[in-house]
Amino acid sequence: MELLFARNELNEKPKKVQLEKIKEELLKTGEKIFYFDRDNSHKDMMALVDALEEEGFNVYFREVKYGLADDEYMYEVHALLIK
Repeated sequence: MELLFARNELNEKPKKVQLEKIKEELLKTGEKIFYFDRDNSHKDMMALVDALEEEGFNVYFREVKYGLADDEYMYEVHALLIK
């Protein structure tokens, strides 16, 4: 599965990341907060949450609004490894 990290600037293109890279980073650190771009589908984000929960992570997911327009949001995923 390929996802898009949140943009740093509004006119920038989002960077792509594979699910396996996200899992590797989480296994290395134990916990991490990721911000994903609004161009990711909600279905893909739910698939990410499910995949991480299957690996034994507690996952907190929400939409973060940073402006008043409908398209001014990003997804936040906070994953914690359960030991």
